[in-house]
Amino acid sequence: MSMRVRRTPAVQQPQTSSRDSVHTPTGTKDGIIHPELKEISTEDRPDYLVGLGLGCFERNKEELASDLRGLSVSEGMRKLRAMPLSLVDKMKIRRRCFSPSAVKSLNRNFPCFNLPLVYISRMWRHSTFNALPFLSTLKLWHSSMKKLSGRYGTGVLSYFLFLRTLLFINLLLFFITCLFLVIPQAIHPPPMDSRLNSVTAIELLTGTGYLSQSLMFYGYYSNVTIETNQMSSHIAVTHMVPYCIPTAYFLTITVSFFITCIILVYSMSKSFGKSFQVLKSNRNLSENIFCSWDFKVSKKPSIRLQCEKISTQLKEQLSELTSREEEMSLMQRFGNLIVHVLAWITCLASILLSAMGVYFLSKHTVISEFKNLDLLITSAVVSGFNLLLPGIFNLCSWFEKHSSPSTRVYVSVFRNLLLKISLIGVLCYHWLGKIAVKQDRQVLECWENFVGQELYRLLLIDFIFTVLYTFLGEFIWRCFSKKVLKKNRKPVFDIARNVLELIYGQTLTWLGVLFSPLLPAVQIAKLFVLFYMKKSSLKLNCQASKKPWRATQMTTLFITLLWFPSFLGAAVCVVYTVWMIKPSSGCGPFRNLTSMFESGKLWAERMKDSHKILSWLIRAYNTVIDNPLFLFLPTCVFLLVIYFHAQIVDGQRKIIRRLEKQIENEVKDKKFLITQLQHWNEENKTDSTQR
Repeated sequence: MSMRVRRTPAVQQPQTSSRDSVHTPTGTKDGIIHPELKEISTEDRPDYLVGLGLGCFERNKEELASDLRGLSVSEGMRKLRAMPLSLVDKMKIRRRCFSPSAVKSLNRNFPCFNLPLVYISRMWRHSTFNALPFLSTLKLWHSSMKKLSGRYGTGVLSYFLFLRTLLFINLLLFFITCLFLVIPQAIHPPPMDSRLNSVTAIELLTGTGYLSQSLMFYGYYSNVTIETNQMSSHIAVTHMVPYCIPTAYFLTITVSFFITCIILVYSMSKSFGKSFQVLKSNRNLSENIFCSWDFKVSKKPSIRLQCEKISTQLKEQLSELTSREEEMSLMQRFGNLIVHVLAWITCLASILLSAMGVYFLSKHTVISEFKNLDLLITSAVVSGFNLLLPGIFNLCSWFEKHSSPSTRVYVSVFRNLLLKISLIGVLCYHWLGKIAVKQDRQVLECWENFVGQELYRLLLIDFIFTVLYTFLGEFIWRCFSKKVLKKNRKPVFDIARNVLELIYGQTLTWLGVLFSPLLPAVQIAKLFVLFYMKKSSLKLNCQASKKPWRATQMTTLFITLLWFPSFLGAAVCVVYTVWMIKPSSGCGPFRNLTSMFESGKLWAERMKDSHKILSWLIRAYNTVIDNPLFLFLPTCVFLLVIYFHAQIVDGQRKIIRRLEKQIENEVKDKKFLITQLQHWNEENKTDSTQR
């Protein structure tokens, strides 16, 4: 921190010579003088150089120019960067001193045969830098995201960013299953029932009829090995290349889950790095105030959008700085505790009752009597619970009166998560514990098809209920709030409810990809429609939160919940099905096998006998997939790395807090010294006046 002491006229006169001697330009240790050239105007000079006078610049002009010209371009530019001049001044000096020798210096540094590569590299860097604004606009829904962020804040934006992330994950999942499983089976279709040659609207809704014998579900895929012709490159002879559908089915599902796990872990670690930063200060607030405006923006709509975005960001950051818990008396705290306990009892009781209702409904349902729309009863009841119970949770949250919007969102997320986990857990227990293992499977010819159809119906009915709630529920609630409650403000977008709906749908997709390989295609279409539908409903029925808050950790929370319990729970169910449950003997690629995992072992044995050179691959397969210990060791290593990284970050935060405290103490010391100097200066002024 620089200290300026006010000088008095009495003190200035005897210090004139010393001041001139201090500011007289002298050579540095490199022999270079730092004043400007004569051609640089006084207005362009820094304030501390204007006081030097033109005579000083004129005396040292030639020496400065000669010293800079005598150096190479790289050395001269390094010296010029170290000078305390503005960027405009440095550019003028560079054009005057270095333009005659720039090309020669470059030619000396680079051989002739390297010059084209240098020019190509420079052109590539310039073209890439100029193309960055254009490439950013190629992101999916880029302009819509900017508008939503500027108008509704980062909390609402986190929902749409999460939706886009799910869309990319499902696109990758759909691409893998189509390339290695669906397309090979579609090229060599198995024989079908000729009576099922068309699909009706009810069959499209329930997944029965023609759809049950299509590429959509597990039962359509055969257990044969497809022989394909391949031409030899050296000899004009064709030989047959086998493509085993059961092995392709097993490996495709395994690779899909493995790649998805890597993507989620990477996204989660990257999101943790962004949200839980080591250095947390108010630096971002000052940056947004002084440095956030983009001067390249010239159009009025873009200017208005940027103003809204900066205003919303400043409100969010200021709300974090000014947010403080209200001080309450002992009786108020006791009453608040009672309200919280009653709210949690109500929420947990409603979740328990809904899970019991779904369990008894699935238990007492006679599968053989299901026809047409009766198949939708379970899906409709589950979707009805998912639609109605979040309203009860919001009512309990309204009674609790959380002071922070972020706290209210986190509590709502946890309650909705408990609801989704309970319902999906009951259904998985019914499918895998009752139908697939016990005597209920005797009623079904292909229990895998039934589970796939149930998940298909759940995903489809959930989408229909979401559409009805978006267009009717949110609109009716807005009218009720305006007409009955006499509120001029529109309702706030329910982030927790909508995000948990996305996680619920994605969990159904991961559970169903084993029994319905084309289920990611249904999820992709659902997410596309959901984005535009939610965006329209947001503009029509909702508005920004009355208490702006910055969702710095919301995306991290969503990705974490997507990884656990959503993905890991679905992966556990799929692994249990593949390793422990016997497949149906009348349908699917794994018929007549004791488990789906056995197809991988049979493929490894065939490859070991026919291709000796691939013996290392077989050993790797047996080590990685067939050995459960390998699955636990990377998990333990991953958890240890996270623990040590957290400890390192915690230690860095402690050091930073100590350094910040030290800086605060130094600032106080300097303020005290400045005050003492000013007081001493005033005393000197008084003494000189009295004399």
